Amino acid sequence: MLSPLAPRTLVDTHTHTSFSDGDATFEENARAAVAAGCAVLVSTDHLTLPAVMDPAGAVQVVESDLAAHRAAFDAAAAAHPELEMIYGFECDWYEGCEERIAAWSAGAQVRLGSVHWLGDIDDGAWIDDVDDQHIWRELGPDEVWRRYAETWCRACDCALFDTMAHPDLAQRFSCAGFAPTIDLAPLWDQMAEAARDTGVRVELSTAAWRKGLSDYYPAEGLLARFQRAEVPLTVGSDAHVARDICRGIADAYAHAARMGYRHVEVPRADGSWERMPL
Repeated sequence: MLSPLAPRTLVDTHTHTSFSDGDATFEENARAAVAAGCAVLVSTDHLTLPAVMDPAGAVQVVESDLAAHRAAFDAAAAAHPELEMIYGFECDWYEGCEERIAAWSAGAQVRLGSVHWLGDIDDGAWIDDVDDQHIWRELGPDEVWRRYAETWCRACDCALFDTMAHPDLAQRFSCAGFAPTIDLAPLWDQMAEAARDTGVRVELSTAAWRKGLSDYYPAEGLLARFQRAEVPLTVGSDAHVARDICRGIADAYAHAARMGYRHVEVPRADGSWERMPL
């Protein structure tokens, strides 16, 4: 039986390796986690990105690499018994993806849900592509936000995800000329209701600070709504390089506590979830 985690133990529930769009190996991430004082590290490489979004399979684990991916994870976990490593994926949601998610992530203990793609599989668009922001120019930030919130709520409803990653990723370019002009409160209310009604957790992500934003994902207004709706919280760095493992996690715990959260939820190696006090 696993020992309960002490309050504010460093846990990172969202990390990537070079099998998807990260730069590090599982081994390098594990060493960085140990050096940072991390107790539980969840690996969540990208899975099920639309083929049109990643035609070469360059930024996700493709089906043919799943066995090698698991073997590399298992080797790193065996080499670091001092670190509790959890096998997971960040699974992109879009219309018709559910069968692939269920099949390809069958061995995962944690499934993060995320929305990067808006629209149909053949003619949609990637909302956080720094090299192609045509959807923001063509639709405008208000309409992108409306469609994002609707898609995010539908992703919650698919009942496949343990946690919804970076819930308001549509913040991504708000400091680059694409800030919404509408009041986001009604959209935030819809998102909080969807998370509450479907029983999904949401992630407090430190990655927004590294993208030049001045708040977390989710922003305070949305996080407050999740807290009032009693939506459980996980905390992750979304690290794509080893040095970002656990970066900002301690500050995120303090922020969550200020916003009214009294605990965060942590997956454990035995398949259970634990409430860790803040």
